[in-house]
Parts: sequence; structure tokens; C-alpha cells
Amino acid sequence: MGNLGSVKIAIIGLGYVGLPLAVAFGKHFPVVGFDSNPARIAELGQGHDATMEVSGDELAMADKLTFHTDTQALRDCTVFIVTVPTPIDAYKQPDLSPLIAASETVGKALKAGDTVIYESTVYPGATEEDCVPVLEKTSGLTFNKDFFVGYSPERINPGDKTHRLVNIIKITAGSTPETADFVDTLYRRIVTVGTHKASSIRVAEAAKVIENTQRDVNVALVNELALIFDRLGIDTGEVLEAAGTKWNFLPFKPGLVGGHCIGVDPYYLTHKAQAAGYHPEIILAGRKINDSMGKVIAAKLIKAMIRKSVPVVGANILIMGLTFKENCPDLRNTRVVDVIAELQEYGVQVQVYDPCANKAAAKSEYGIDLLEAPQQGGYDAVILAVAHDQFRDMGTDALMGLGKSCSIIYDLKHLLPVGTADLRL
Repeated sequence: MGNLGSVKIAIIGLGYVGLPLAVAFGKHFPVVGFDSNPARIAELGQGHDATMEVSGDELAMADKLTFHTDTQALRDCTVFIVTVPTPIDAYKQPDLSPLIAASETVGKALKAGDTVIYESTVYPGATEEDCVPVLEKTSGLTFNKDFFVGYSPERINPGDKTHRLVNIIKITAGSTPETADFVDTLYRRIVTVGTHKASSIRVAEAAKVIENTQRDVNVALVNELALIFDRLGIDTGEVLEAAGTKWNFLPFKPGLVGGHCIGVDPYYLTHKAQAAGYHPEIILAGRKINDSMGKVIAAKLIKAMIRKSVPVVGANILIMGLTFKENCPDLRNTRVVDVIAELQEYGVQVQVYDPCANKAAAKSEYGIDLLEAPQQGGYDAVILAVAHDQFRDMGTDALMGLGKSCSIIYDLKHLLPVGTADLRL
């Protein structure tokens, strides 16, 4: 470890987490922004961020930041911050392959006295048990003697222009007390609201993974309530509005739970819990409910179409929104695709419109050809799946007008006034 005056930082991975971090540090320290995707480096070099997290002006202000795909650029860095994704595999088990690959890349550039900081969400113990051995093997150096490790979990909320890196309290931790102090001091240079220094890396890892697990379980509860109220013929939105008048009622809403965090992170915790011999019932039950919502939504729509005598086979159904959340181009782990897949099982034609999503990404990741624009009065059913501002700005008449004279409008996100749509979640 060195003092802050001699720091040169490498950010490994320039996605939703890494780029804002690189820009923030690039105003204070020399920063190498490294990504293995040449197209990503090219667009950033031209002052454009496809994730929409950082503006061209903000990129220009980070005058000490440079972008690279060549690992040689990492050689003279002293601090390496890893911000790569930590997804799950097809069996809903943690997939650490991006993290291991990044650790190998860092290990090849690691020198005596350097510090490696991980921001990726992992289960407690992953940094020291899974990543550190890779660093040691690749570098030939000894942990906590030649190099040191920190952990400072990301808290980026994609699409949120209010809660951003610099005004969200940052958890920090280090493999030694001196490292913890160094990591904390480093982040205090960019986080204006301050930091919280955890007692160990494992505590910091656990704190991060339960943030989204807590949200997941709360959304699962509200989803289950929505299923109950639907059977009772009660509008869930009105119930939540009424209950929300109590000061300590938490404002969670029902819906599809996707994205790279809430729909993924709980599986990291349950994996580690099961490895320790404990079967986590509440967390897995919440995951089961949330993962089932695509089928529930599709079935409810089909039943409503049948009741209204709207022909199902060959029906033309429009889905408004594909990204995992509003006002964000992020398609990772979007659960809108569950609704699409289930509807297609009924023999309907599904079209998708999303002005925020990248058309090429939608095609390559999910095989979906996004519409250029929806056709007014052209659909047997319309699902308002994502609450983009563009959809709100269309207004009630335009949204309702997407359906044919005899059609079903299903408002998942409560974009329309109560009583306007045929169905609400």
C-alpha cells in the first residue's frame, strides 16, 4: 500500500458499476479504465455511455481517466478495483467465472505493496477464499505480506439520477487494519456523504448480499398479497395506498423481480448457507414466488381474454417495456421474458416495444426484435410491463388506444388511473 499521493487506480470492468467509479476517481487520481470489450472502450473514448449512467460532460470532467483493453496499461497501477458482474448459472448457483477471470488479469499485473479491492456482490468469504488464491497463484506473491485486499460493495441503482455513487454511504473493509484504513480513506475522497468501515471483509460481503435479499423477500410478500387480493376481488394498489398511510408501513409494490441484483444476490447467500449446513426457507420461498410471477401474469391475461371473448390463438399481444426496470436500458435478467415465453405457449403473437432498450442487445440476448413504434388500435391485448417515463408521457388515452375496440389492457405498473385498465397487478 502506498499513500494517496502515489496512487494510480485500475478499474477492472466498465459497466454500470465500474464506469461511474472510474469517472469519480478520475477527477482526483490517475485512473486506467480497463474492459475486455473493445466496442465498450471505443464508445467511451468517443464520450458516449450506452448504459446512460454517465453523461458526456461527466466523462470529459474526469481528465485523469484513460480507457484501455490492453493489460499492459495495468502494469504501473497500485490499486486495482474489480467491478465485474457476479451472475448465477442455469441452475441458479453462483457463477464466479467473471470474478476469477478478473482476478487472473489483476494477478498478472500485481506487484509488492499493491492493493486489490473488490466491489462485486458475493457471498461471505468469497473474496478471501475464492479470489485471493487466484491472485497469489497468478502473481507469485503472498497475501497480506506482499499485497493486500479490500472490499467495498457497489450500491449503484441503475437509472437513478438522485441516489448516485458520491451520495450513497460506502461500506469499506480491508484484510488488515492498515488496509481497512487505506481503503476507507481512498473512498472518502469521492463519496461526499462518508463511509462505514466494517470490521472485516466477511462482514462487508454479508452486509451487501442481505441488502437485496431483504428487498427480494419484501417484494415477494407483496406479490403474494397481490395474488390473495386478486382472488378476493380487491385492488392491491388501493390496499397498499391505504396501508401506506401508517408511518412505518414499507412502500413495496408487486411486480416482476429481475435485474442483476435483487433477482440474483439472494442465491449467493442461500448457496453459502447451504454449504454451511443450513437450509434458508424464507429466502428461497421468496425467490420461488418472485420467479413464478411471469406465469401468473400470463395466465391472468389469457383468462381475461377468454372472459371478454377475445380470441386467444393467433392473438396479437403488445408488451410495453423489456428492461428490468424503468428509465434504464439494462436488460440483464429481465423477467419480462418470462411473460413473453409463457404467452407464446398459448399460441399468441407477441410484439415488444421499449424505447430505452438497445435493439441489438435485445436480439442477441433474447432473440427479440423490438418494434420501432407500436400501432394504435392494433392489439388484442396490451401489457404495460415497465414504467418508463416515455410511457407515462404518452398519457392515458394513447395507452388505452393501443388496443383494438375489444381488447384487454393489463397495467402491471399502475401507469393508468384506477378503474381504467381491464387488469392491474
